[in-house]
Amino acid sequence: MLFFRVLIEQRGVRTAEDLLPLYERTARELGAENAIPALKTIEGWIYEGRKPQRTFRPVLERMLGYPLEQLWAEIPEGNRPNTNRGWAGASPTHFHVDVGVDLNEMKRTGAMAALRAKEFLLGKDRGAVGEDTLGLLDDDVQRLVLAYPREPLNVVWDDLLATQDQVFRLLEGGRVRPSQLRDLYFKASLLSFLVAKGFNDMDSPHQAVTMTRVAAACAKDAEHDGLIALTDGLKSLIAYWAGKHEEARHYASQGAEFAANQQGTVGLWLLGLKARAAAAGGDAETARTANRQAADRRERVILDDLDGLGGLFTYPEEKQSYYEVETEALLGNGDPALVRQAELAVEGFSDPTSPNWAFGDLAGSQCDLALVRLFSGDIDGAAAAMRPVLDLPASHRNNGIVVSAQRVRQELERGPARSAVVVRDLRAEIEAFPAGRPALPPG
Repeated sequence: MLFFRVLIEQRGVRTAEDLLPLYERTARELGAENAIPALKTIEGWIYEGRKPQRTFRPVLERMLGYPLEQLWAEIPEGNRPNTNRGWAGASPTHFHVDVGVDLNEMKRTGAMAALRAKEFLLGKDRGAVGEDTLGLLDDDVQRLVLAYPREPLNVVWDDLLATQDQVFRLLEGGRVRPSQLRDLYFKASLLSFLVAKGFNDMDSPHQAVTMTRVAAACAKDAEHDGLIALTDGLKSLIAYWAGKHEEARHYASQGAEFAANQQGTVGLWLLGLKARAAAAGGDAETARTANRQAADRRERVILDDLDGLGGLFTYPEEKQSYYEVETEALLGNGDPALVRQAELAVEGFSDPTSPNWAFGDLAGSQCDLALVRLFSGDIDGAAAAMRPVLDLPASHRNNGIVVSAQRVRQELERGPARSAVVVRDLRAEIEAFPAGRPALPPG
């Protein structure tokens, strides 16, 4: 069992409901009122041993008086500590894993050494870039690609910018052999794509468009048609969340045409983007045609190198289903079959251990479920669908999630039951939801 669970149980805390008030009190002391977890998140800590995200760690460490690595250390059977230590205080007398404190310091100094070694490797080949350097960048890019949809932006942002800068410096330094250029431009395009998406998540569309143009230029230099098409998709995505639906439709159509012969999922994503943009503009026929085309092409997909990267560079079936539901939600539909499809779309993102899980896609599908339930007259069901979205910490409230939540609020204002108590309460919660957003990196 984790030391965390042993520690809280010794203090009579056995449920998430017991722990939350103690956590909130400590958060207020630290001025971290926006870092409040949902009850389900706390249940994951207690019952499933899930490690807290970085947003919550300082509060837990202050509340319990131990560093997180020590709190999440396994206690051997038969060696349960029996400490009388309070929520914050001196070192325990009976806990025999005290090396955890030293281990944290070792990890900190080790991380500094790894960073120094990385800088050495990037600069040691004065005449030409070595294969070890490219391999190091491969590892960094793959890690960031997989982390981006799963972590709040403030966790990955600094690392993402630093890695992009390293690739740019190599390209500008004149040490790259012709055989390496295409690969480095490919990496530069991927990283610029993620940075552009970050600007969009922060509701900075101008910077997002600028960085997308950089990503597109690098994709062209890499001579990678799939990546070129993806940048058209990103332009469409940025316009969509900015409410520029005709522009979003234009870029999605342009990219879909360019990607018509691509065997991977990039073409399907562009069709999904086209469908959503058309639906937002009220063109049901174009929207449904695009979704049908995407469904037909799914049967013929052969995953390519972009799909192999994962993250934002693939369009799995779970995401396609989510886009299909959103298309119909934008058209104002709420029939029972669509409600069930929306529930299945949420279920598709219910497992955080799935390789295709993304907190933004989960929240978006939950907002869509709330919308179609509203259209079907199920107000309580809509409120239940919105609950986990409204419980998201501020670090996760990116631009797309906020816009999706506001769509639900707008429908609540128009609906026939707008004066009902549950509707007024839900509307008030959604109105307060953008406070502290978007998920800005520190500073």
